Order: sequence, then structure tokens, then C-alpha cells
Amino acid sequence: MASQLHGEYKVHGGKLVVVDLEVAEAKLSNVSVSGDFFLEPDEALDDINSALTGLAADLPARALADAINAALPDGVVLFGFSAQAVAVAVRRALAKATSWLDQEWDIIAPTVLPTAVNVALDEVLAEEVGAGRRNPTLRFWDWNEPSVVIGSFQSVRNELNPAGVARHGINVVRRISGGGAMFMEAGNCITYSLYLPQSLVDGLTFEDSYKFLDAWVMSALESIGVQAFYVPLNDIATDQGKIGGAAQKRFGNGSMLHHVTMSYDIDADKMVEVLRIGQEKLSDKGTRSAKKRVDPLRRQTGLTRAEILARMMETFTARYNASPAQLTEQELDEAARRVESKFGTSAWLNRIP
Repeated sequence: MASQLHGEYKVHGGKLVVVDLEVAEAKLSNVSVSGDFFLEPDEALDDINSALTGLAADLPARALADAINAALPDGVVLFGFSAQAVAVAVRRALAKATSWLDQEWDIIAPTVLPTAVNVALDEVLAEEVGAGRRNPTLRFWDWNEPSVVIGSFQSVRNELNPAGVARHGINVVRRISGGGAMFMEAGNCITYSLYLPQSLVDGLTFEDSYKFLDAWVMSALESIGVQAFYVPLNDIATDQGKIGGAAQKRFGNGSMLHHVTMSYDIDADKMVEVLRIGQEKLSDKGTRSAKKRVDPLRRQTGLTRAEILARMMETFTARYNASPAQLTEQELDEAARRVESKFGTSAWLNRIP
């Protein structure tokens, strides 16, 4: 007799989707979708269950969602969920996708390290998680030297003003993820990295994965009076302006990196002397001034950076049962080696001149 499988997925900003099913001869059977969502007409629920029944149990989430959408008649309204959300719940029932609480999370408090080492650790720790040598981990960065961390695909000459870099003694490092440049002086922003298995975002679009992985930090910000939200694809904002941005990198071993930098107390005048912020980018953000795009958390909360960091760590720990952890000597040694061979080299920095 086939065993009953159960999967749940809470849509970001939406409703809970629950799927109970069995697998017979490698196909889905006895599929029952439920939840606190809204669906019109009622009969469409039978269409969803029927669309899934008989499908191969190893189909990816995209194929499951396509089958549901193809089976729904015109005019059906799914409110608070989607075919993609049902597909994620199915994948979770099949243990192809995982949830936050399926993981044992570690959390590493801010540790002052050279910026190049922080960047190298993103690669090292993601690989360690993928190899099973480290639990999924949240790590907060800290640093002392003024730096700019550019995205993997950015051009050095297009992003940086050499005169400003020299005048302000800026250390420039290229990271492994895409996205834009991060202007980082000691204490002026909050940066964290998540190292996790890709199964946690199985079935999610790239856009939805950003929102999903930062739901905890949105909750932390809300608890200190900041109503933050995502502006597609990877900007984090409030009604007073942009406060941060996220970037991701997925690895062949099944792990991924998701990291975020949020402004705390940015020197906007210095930033625009160091970075070339083009009019094309500004026009896309709907503002004519680069300075207006920096809206520090210090002004919005009145809290110290340490207080905000503490609230973020408390929120993550309570939400996902995270345990305090430390960087190992082996990880730090490997990161140092990669600074020497890659992240600290001119070849890596200038791979896109």
C-alpha cells in the first residue's frame, strides 16, 4: 500500500498551499490540494487535482505548474496562490524540495575580516554546505577598510571613478555573484550571506526566491518599525527609498549563495565620487539623483547598527531554530588561499576591465 505524502508551502505575501498525495508506479496518485487560499469556481480544485494525478513523480516544478495551468479553463481565478505554489508543495511532499525547518541552521555573528576574505568565504562556505561539511548557515559580515565590492559581471572602468578610488583609499574586490556595486565603509552598512541547499528554493522562480529567502529579514525590519519590500528583481526598499540589494549564485554541487547589503549610514557624497552611477540606471529607478537612492536605516530607525544586527540575528534564530557557530580554521585558511590565487588578484578583478 502506498504511503501518504504531505507537503506545505506558504506563498510569500499570500496563502498556505497543502498537498497530500501518494506515489504508485512512479506516478502521482490520490492527489488532494487544500489550503486557506481562494479559488473560483470551486470546481477548479478538481481540475487541479486531476491535472496532477498520473504525472511522473520526478517531473520538475515547472512541468507540474504547466500541467495545472493547461488544465484550468479560462476565467478561473487563483487568489493568494498559483500553479507554481502548488508545484512547490508537491515537490516538498515528494522530498524533492525542502523547507526552512528541514534544515539545521547555523548563524555566525559579525566577524571583522578583510573584504577580500569576506568575498572568498562566500565561495568557500557555499561549497562546504553543498559538500555536507557545514550546516546551512547565515553569516554576517564585518570589515574595517573602505571598500567597493563589484558584481561578477560588472566592468571596472564603467563602475569606478579611479580618482575617487585613489583619493579615498578604496579597496576594490570582485565577488562571485552578479548585481551591482556595494560601497562599504566600516559601520556604514549591514551585509549578510546565506549558504543553503538549492532544494530550499526548488520550484520557485528566481524573483520569488529572493523574496522567499529574505522573508525573515523583512520580519526583523518590521519589528523595528521599517516596512520594507522587494522591488523586482533584487532591490529592497521602503516608502522612503531604496535601503539595499540582494544577489545570488548557484553552484554545481547543489548549494547556493544569497547575500544582501543594506545601507545603514552611507556617505552619499563620497559614494558618488567613487562610483560611476549612470543616468540609465537612475532612470530605471525613477530618480534623478544617486544620493536619493541611499536611504540609511539609521535615519529610519534611530537605532545603532549593533542593535539592528542583534534584532536580525534574534529573528532568524527564533524563526528557524538556528544555533551560534564560528568560522573554522580550515575555512579561514582556504579563504586566505583563494584571496592569494583568485579574489586578491588583478586577473580576477580586471576580468572585465
